[in-house]
Amino acid sequence: MANTRLPKALCAAVTKVLTGSHSALELLFESAGAPGPPPDLAHHSKWKEWLFRAGKDPNVDSLEVLGGVLEEFMDLPPNELSEEYPKWQSDRDSVVSALEQHGFRYYQGGRVLPIGVSATQTETRSKGSQAAGAIYPASVDELLGVLVRGLPRAMYPLSHRRKGAQQLTFTSEYDIQDLLHALLRPWVADIRPEEFTPSYAGTSTRMDFFLPEHSLVIELKVARDRAHARKLGDELIIDIEHYRRHPKCEILWCVIYDPRNVILNPEGLRSDLDGNRTTPDGSLMVKTVVVSL
Repeated sequence: MANTRLPKALCAAVTKVLTGSHSALELLFESAGAPGPPPDLAHHSKWKEWLFRAGKDPNVDSLEVLGGVLEEFMDLPPNELSEEYPKWQSDRDSVVSALEQHGFRYYQGGRVLPIGVSATQTETRSKGSQAAGAIYPASVDELLGVLVRGLPRAMYPLSHRRKGAQQLTFTSEYDIQDLLHALLRPWVADIRPEEFTPSYAGTSTRMDFFLPEHSLVIELKVARDRAHARKLGDELIIDIEHYRRHPKCEILWCVIYDPRNVILNPEGLRSDLDGNRTTPDGSLMVKTVVVSL
């Protein structure tokens, strides 16, 4: 595909207005489609360089990445009466100016287009194009990777709604399970929540989501505090034994939402759980994703 080069001055102007923790910004860029791995640079340089790289990668739609990075900032202003609003307005104006100086324009919904190309023109792109390929995931694993890692971004517009609208909260496992269920429904026709597994050690358990067409189960947990975080690995090991005995479950996605960053060693947790587990009772491929703010 023909990619669009993003000038370094534009990358600097855009990333200057982004705020958030290192992990939150990394998740934002990954969800927007920035090519990995992330640059190994200091915090103030990392995001500018990562965006610039997107404009040099022939396999990436850099304008789609740029729009994804900007969408929350541009479309979700703080309350007009708040102290944050004047700075947000000034920063937004600076981004609009920087885009125009380099020949681009931002449209609501995370679309950045060259000046002179209308937003309606982009809706006629063929499904066979690379841009359309980015819209339609090639596999259920690719779909889950985007949806699961993008959960915090999906929560944001619901928990920071416009004036007068009731804000939603995501504090329990049920809250996040419902959100993930809603995100999956347009893509997966047959989703079976809370189906029972075969018995293990005298007990059975309910699956959070079973996708029979893909022989796949999603188990979602929320790390409530440090004490609970220490127990999560043991809880999931027991769950794995239940799922391994299910005749139609071949893949298990263990999704752990860690909003308070209480899991001290997420890489170690993934290493303990991930991989193919085979015994005479059955075989199961385990994939673990830890999602934090």
